[in-house]
Amino acid sequence: MSIKNIFLFAASIIKLFIIFYLLILNSKAEEKNIKQFSDDEGVLSIMYHRFDENEYPSTNIKMNVFLKHIKLIKDLNYEFIHPEDFQKNFNIPKRKKKILLTIDDAFQSFYEVAWPFLKDNKIPFILFVSTEPVGNNGYMNWDQIKEIDNQSFAIIGHHSHSHEYLIDKSDQDFVKDIELADKIFKKEIGYVPNLFSYPFGEYSEFMRNYISKNFSYAFGQHSGVIDVNKEIFELPRFPINENYGELERFTSIIKTYPLEYKELLPKEKELNGSNNPPNFSVEFFENQKNIKNINCYSNEGNKWEKSNITLNNNTLSIKFREAFFPRRGRVNCSLNDNNKWRWFGAQFIITNN
Repeated sequence: MSIKNIFLFAASIIKLFIIFYLLILNSKAEEKNIKQFSDDEGVLSIMYHRFDENEYPSTNIKMNVFLKHIKLIKDLNYEFIHPEDFQKNFNIPKRKKKILLTIDDAFQSFYEVAWPFLKDNKIPFILFVSTEPVGNNGYMNWDQIKEIDNQSFAIIGHHSHSHEYLIDKSDQDFVKDIELADKIFKKEIGYVPNLFSYPFGEYSEFMRNYISKNFSYAFGQHSGVIDVNKEIFELPRFPINENYGELERFTSIIKTYPLEYKELLPKEKELNGSNNPPNFSVEFFENQKNIKNINCYSNEGNKWEKSNITLNNNTLSIKFREAFFPRRGRVNCSLNDNNKWRWFGAQFIITNN
């Protein structure tokens, strides 16, 4: 064997060793959930429900307002990300912010009012479907859902069977609800969607753990911008409706960026008499600048007020004034980072379980 071939062989062995070593490191990192600051511009996910159903202002958006939202996104040169690209490239930091459009519940008004526009403009989105209401008055039918599923830019997501307050059910009944939806999806569209949206954005740690074993990603309804360090089964979205869809507020939402963190505690988002108020803390990365500028607001005691925060090195803690009231407790934190507004939110569900 020539000297050149010996060197080539040795180089191949070294290359294989390096690849093997990196694979081990990556595996260990995943096992320990090691995270690293990425300076990710993020994916901002927005959520809509009904269109031009003015009798439901808490879940409705007027189509003329929706068109203004789309125009603003385009005027700011933000691109809509295809749901498949969102999944495939989740772990790659975005150097320019992307927008992920999601629609929950498959209301008939979406099909009649918004769908023709999205279809003509081929704007990618996820349609989260609960299987029980399909075909009922006010909801899309399976032929309409299949029509959307057949488009390359649209993805069908899983939104449970009953769309009830599943966190109020027993763990066994929750699992039965999801499994029943799985069977119906398999029968009607030929597969079970791998993206999940928690009804009402509510989940317990048991629910989250179950979903993590059966789906690829899951979305809540707490506000914030997705980055590579966000928990993939607790992804934030900004709910948009008549009450919170005016253009000024929407503009401020669209211009927000991720606030990355290593860990947010507690992991259990279901609160009852024994853990309400929770011990709340967030550990940020050392790389995050201007962390002292952070402000948080929370609604414990059924009153939105500035939170009592403590910063110890890179860990933020909140001492809540009193317990959260049913049904939802919320914490929203924002940071002015050299004129970039960074944001994250957390949502707790207060039950009697």
